[in-house]
Amino acid sequence: MGLGEAHYRRTVSYSTGRKDRLKLTSAIVHDPRLLIIDEPTNGMDPAGRQEVLELAKDLAHHKGMSLLFSSHLLPDVEAVCDHVLVLGRGSLLAQGLIQDLKQVHKQHYEVRVKNDPDRFAREAAASGCRVEAKEDGLIVEVPPGQTQEILWRIAGASGEQIRFLRPRRSTLEDVFLKAVGERG
Repeated sequence: MGLGEAHYRRTVSYSTGRKDRLKLTSAIVHDPRLLIIDEPTNGMDPAGRQEVLELAKDLAHHKGMSLLFSSHLLPDVEAVCDHVLVLGRGSLLAQGLIQDLKQVHKQHYEVRVKNDPDRFAREAAASGCRVEAKEDGLIVEVPPGQTQEILWRIAGASGEQIRFLRPRRSTLEDVFLKAVGERG
């Protein structure tokens, strides 16, 4: 867990992330069948966070350990877990396999083009599509009755090459917000 160099130091001098790694190490040293961890990456630097996530995933998937992983950091949950429970106000609001809960949006596509996403977006809007720019590409909603074929026609008309195209899936954040009633 990367604690070797600090092993002669008093634990009160440890950072929050280092203390959390020490707690996790103490919890797994006896190879329990069930491990409950709450916010295991809180206060950790990116390298320590990645190390803990990889360890948690390894324990759950390769060491036969059942893992209850509680976190508000939804990318961490997705990196480690297959099954999720959404709790709110003391009630179970949603549960299931993450992949099953993340619905496919049939008329929405994630699109990345080679050269000029703005030109592609203008052409898509002129063709009746709704377009939302994201930092890694576009989300394009095709008009009712249309398929992804319209996106290929738009690419041809705008002189663009589509480099990535897939139906959009809900994120785990979407699932959570819908379950707690903050997104429809």
